[in-house]
Amino acid sequence: MRLLVDAHTLLWWLDDPALLSEAARSAIRDARNEVLVSAATIWEIVIKQALGKLKAPDDLEVAISSCRFATLPITVPHALAVRGLPAIHRDPFDRMLVAQAMAEHLQIVTRDTTLPKYPVRCLVA
Repeated sequence: MRLLVDAHTLLWWLDDPALLSEAARSAIRDARNEVLVSAATIWEIVIKQALGKLKAPDDLEVAISSCRFATLPITVPHALAVRGLPAIHRDPFDRMLVAQAMAEHLQIVTRDTTLPKYPVRCLVA
């Protein structure tokens, strides 16, 4: 499987994996699965951290790498794919995750109840 973790999933994994569902923990732990973190997710975390809305490691890039997670850049095709999405979700970061998941055939690991309304596979975090 190729998994795309959202911001909360990433932060819970780094801080306290027990906050995640057993299915999510198992899938993330499984070395056969590729776990990706979107540049959009890092961007969202950094913005919210700067606003004092959440706490995250200052060395986020090192933390991601130490978990064997790979980063997923935002490409022009990803950005253009957002244009074709129905306006189900208003959050631009989550819309980018959906576009990336669709373009890259990824399963999103999330607790967001709106994302499964898009034609993407989701795993409950």
